[in-house]
Amino acid sequence: MIRYSVEKEYQGMIDAYEMAGGDKRALQTKDVAKLVVHENRVLANDPIKGLKIETKETKSGVSVKLIVEEGAKIPRPVHLCFGLLPKEGLQEIIMKVDAKDNSEVSVIAHCIFPNAVKVIHKMDADINIGANARFDYKETHYHGESGGIEVIPKAKVKVNKGGVWQSTFALSQGMVGKLDYDFEVVCLEKAIAELTVKVYGKGTDDIKIWEKIHLNGAGARGLAKSRVVLGDKARAEVRGETYGNAPYARGHVDCIELVNGTEAVATAIPIVSVTNGKAKVTHEAAIGSIDRKQVETLMARGLDEDRAVDVIVKGILR
Repeated sequence: MIRYSVEKEYQGMIDAYEMAGGDKRALQTKDVAKLVVHENRVLANDPIKGLKIETKETKSGVSVKLIVEEGAKIPRPVHLCFGLLPKEGLQEIIMKVDAKDNSEVSVIAHCIFPNAVKVIHKMDADINIGANARFDYKETHYHGESGGIEVIPKAKVKVNKGGVWQSTFALSQGMVGKLDYDFEVVCLEKAIAELTVKVYGKGTDDIKIWEKIHLNGAGARGLAKSRVVLGDKARAEVRGETYGNAPYARGHVDCIELVNGTEAVATAIPIVSVTNGKAKVTHEAAIGSIDRKQVETLMARGLDEDRAVDVIVKGILR
């Protein structure tokens, strides 16, 4: 396998980051906290006051420990960039996050695999959100058009009293390949968890999404939301689970899947459970097709059918 120089790797990651919709200036200034990892090499690690980023390179990836100090309010988003430029390879990210009490941070992560033909990207995260802390996590993937990638993000999140966890996972550029997304969140008293997943599957993409929220504290709230669009022969199975285990806990599962291919297959499995008489958990799941009138309207304005569908899909996933 070709081994790039550090300079070429970093420039390649910056270029791909911009293609994925990121602001490359964020990776080129010391004023923004960031971490850039190519394969198993740390190319940049710039913490700031109130935020520590500890890394250790491994044979197949990187171990990362991100610590937000107690009471710290990080003013600008923290940028994480993980990727692999060659056509083949394995990247395993082991991440531990500790957002201490009363802290606030926003994290923007881009995972970039523009040339993937036979690539595996795994993330295994252990995340703790302290009391009254707030953590906003947005992860966007950029893949090439071959579909030769397997993405396996898994996380266990604990949100302590009064804490807030908000996460968005988006994969709409390039072919998905195989996706096995598995996030599980435990909310204590008055904690809030909001999980959103947005995926556009095409070709023979194989998509599995599993969101689980345990509302174990009084007054805890949770939302598991997914938006999936499928074309060609793509397949998706979406499982959204919410468990109301404490008084005044409130939870909701919201799943919408749209099919735009005669051989695409969409499956939704919402599970709601209540073990406390004062808790309330609801769900809604819908599987349908893209509005043909919207497609025809865009085609009348000069777009071909594929482009019209693409515009509608990206509007839905935005």
